[in-house]
Amino acid sequence: MLITLIRGHLRPYTRPLWLLVLLQLVQTIAALYLPTLNADIIDNGVVKGDTGYILRTGGVMVAVTLLQLLCTVGAVYFAASTAMAIGRDVRAAVFGRVQSFSAREMGHFGAPSLITRTTNDVQQVQMLVLMSFTLMVTAPIMCFGGILMALNQDIPLSTLLLLIVPVLGVVVSVIVRRLRPQFRLMQERIDIVNRVLREQITGLRVIRAFVRDRHESARFGGSNDELMDVSLRVGKLMALMFPLVMLVVNASSVAVMWFGGHRIDGGSMQIGALTAFLSYLMQILMSVMMATFMFMMVPRAEVCAERIQEVLDTQTSVVPPLEPVRSLTARGHLELRGAEFRYPGAEACVLRDIDLVARPGETTAVIGSTGSGKSTLLGLVPRLFDATGGSVLVDGVDVRDLSPEVLARVVGLVPQRPYLFSGTVASNLRYGKPDATDEELWAALEVAQARDFVERIPEGLEAPIAQGGGNVSGGQRQRLAIARALVRRPEIYLFDDSFSALDYATDAALRAALARETAEATVVIVAQRVSTIRDADRIVVLDEGQVVGVGTHGELMEGNSTYREIVLSQLTEAEAA
Repeated sequence: MLITLIRGHLRPYTRPLWLLVLLQLVQTIAALYLPTLNADIIDNGVVKGDTGYILRTGGVMVAVTLLQLLCTVGAVYFAASTAMAIGRDVRAAVFGRVQSFSAREMGHFGAPSLITRTTNDVQQVQMLVLMSFTLMVTAPIMCFGGILMALNQDIPLSTLLLLIVPVLGVVVSVIVRRLRPQFRLMQERIDIVNRVLREQITGLRVIRAFVRDRHESARFGGSNDELMDVSLRVGKLMALMFPLVMLVVNASSVAVMWFGGHRIDGGSMQIGALTAFLSYLMQILMSVMMATFMFMMVPRAEVCAERIQEVLDTQTSVVPPLEPVRSLTARGHLELRGAEFRYPGAEACVLRDIDLVARPGETTAVIGSTGSGKSTLLGLVPRLFDATGGSVLVDGVDVRDLSPEVLARVVGLVPQRPYLFSGTVASNLRYGKPDATDEELWAALEVAQARDFVERIPEGLEAPIAQGGGNVSGGQRQRLAIARALVRRPEIYLFDDSFSALDYATDAALRAALARETAEATVVIVAQRVSTIRDADRIVVLDEGQVVGVGTHGELMEGNSTYREIVLSQLTEAEAA
């Protein structure tokens, strides 16, 4: 999975990659040539007392070193720029895929996990690519080149490599095998910490209101401790690796000195050759150590790559049409025919056999107990998720056949939890219509009963809005979200319990203004508050995912027990009449 992910994103960078390999090859050859030059200086210069030979060979060593330095700098530059570009491309691919997800896929992964996969997981893969280009390309060249140069110096002494290299490989492989499951667990624990932290930041007011500070601190502490435990296990394994590798390296140096000394004493080997052989042994073992360092990173990067690829391989359940309809003849006619929705693996449907008609110039209200499927019903229209049965029609065309741009233009949704983006009041209102004028913005604010509080802010339309609308109240956030939908002037308005945070007076004023503004549009309102929907042209009563009544307020009070029960839970008999 890791190789597939990296290989797929390496293709645009073939030229810098080949240049990188060439630079690494030159600098490695230069590094391998230096011990031979050093041996020549010892055997032919120092031993014979030839100062001129020492200076000439030393000058060659300086030139080779400068060449090695320049090639190393160039290789690191290309490695860093290519690795960062790959990281950027992978993040963009994950973000693009997530943008296509429906509410179903978002619920499957969860926001904390998607954040971790887009940031920390991509960073791990990016770091592996960087280290591969800087270390892993050099390591095999250095290892095999060092073996050849060592054989050139003394073949009998080189037989020690047949023992040293396999021992080092076994030590590394045993530890790496134990690291991989721990790295997978570490990424999962990071997901949990992100989720708990995100919940606590978002729900800070609730935590303070119920005085649950200690409980939440303990919950975060527990998640943090679990991550620490896994990190400690990983750290201990990684800490064990380097002493073991260094033990093998130092024991190898002692063995070479021991056997090499005996060969020099027997006249079979020169001092310079032993010095060069030791240098090549160090280069061989250092290349193995570089590979060891890489192997330590591979298990975690492999786990991260699997998690990234899982997102990239997930296909959205809301598929754009192959031949989309790009124009509509009617104006805002909405119809659900036998619509059904079931979550994957669920035993029961959230919605089943839903028949509903909403016409231009009329207000259709949907009411029902909590969990009856009201928000899910509205979500089918803008394709937050697709119906698993039946059809949803806009102007006689199934929404699955409509161009996403046309559907977005025709349908305006104000969700149950309105979200404002960091920026200004104006940037939020222009979110769906970037070219809207200030006059259009003020007109929308007027209808949404938000003009007064925006005018009271010194900056007016340029007043800053914090992420999520955290610096405005719940009622102000709802009114700004309604104004944002009004700026676009869609043909179908969907209000998903969008008046719940408003007081009764503001609610009544807003509905009266909306009635004038949307007189020719189709309006569908989901609400818990009976006063919000009692004057609707048509009221649809939902119960456990089914339509159990359709009619006006008076008709349903007389003939529908479910609706009557909901009304009388909020109003007296006289108020409901």
